[in-house]
Amino acid sequence: MWTKPDREVFTPRERKIIETHRTPEQVQTYLSGLRYNRETGGGTLRSFRTSLRRGEVHCLEAALVAAAILEQHDHPPLLLSLESQDKLDHVVFPFRRDKLWGAVARSRDTGLHGRRPVFHNLRGLAWSYFDPYVDYTARLTGYGVCHLSELGNYDWRFSERNVWKVERHLQELPHRELKSSERRYRRLVARFDAFRRTHPTGAPTYFENRDVWMM
Repeated sequence: MWTKPDREVFTPRERKIIETHRTPEQVQTYLSGLRYNRETGGGTLRSFRTSLRRGEVHCLEAALVAAAILEQHDHPPLLLSLESQDKLDHVVFPFRRDKLWGAVARSRDTGLHGRRPVFHNLRGLAWSYFDPYVDYTARLTGYGVCHLSELGNYDWRFSERNVWKVERHLQELPHRELKSSERRYRRLVARFDAFRRTHPTGAPTYFENRDVWMM
């Protein structure tokens, strides 16, 4: 049974962030304003508390921050894992509003940030990341969802250490297959290659589903 922490266990700064970011949209704006954690000093998986202190997040750290903030506003602390063929997976925080799914997320590419709550199921939400995910090696192949209560008393919110158990849990999580045609995939790779030839840096912005992005 999931029980959210009492507000008293948060620091004054953490409580202020929680109290001023009550919606997924507000949390997305907050996360988009943080530095992206490129792990230049080695791999990290920081807790909610440590991520806020450092002021930087990568995708899984951002999902944990979103989960810790939004569970205080009665959103269950869920993680949606998106598997890629090149093993460079993506993780987002999925939420539900009026029976429709959306997501809060952080990435180096804005196309992999959050989604507005317009999807009827998690599969549709996962598919919305397929086209923006493709580059020379990446291709989404599956998705899985977990409730962080599955970790028991594991301290993903306040630990001063890396919370690697979260990552291991996602790796072991059953994932449902996302099937895509080779023709479609090759077309997306070719489009990415053409973009990269004229834009050596930066993320593509040519996607048709930008109206559902939450940046």
